[in-house]
Amino acid sequence: MPWFAVRPRDDADPRWPLPGKAEIVLKAEDPDQARVKFEEAYPSQPFGSPAVPVPNAGLGSFRGDPDALVVTETGEPPADRA
Repeated sequence: MPWFAVRPRDDADPRWPLPGKAEIVLKAEDPDQARVKFEEAYPSQPFGSPAVPVPNAGLGSFRGDPDALVVTETGEPPADRA
């Protein structure tokens, strides 16, 4: 299974859930599955807001905005050494 890098199209996008980290690398079957895995792992504010009380549709949600994320195939990330 290949590795994919997921990053915001706009580096200043306030929805990006990982401040200080330009991208996240994960394994997936294809770019679409990588996008789905990212959205599942970082769904946004869990239940939106009082104005939008819909699960996984609060501030920070990339759902419904497929052009906001760039998904590219990449190599296996190096292991974190603590």
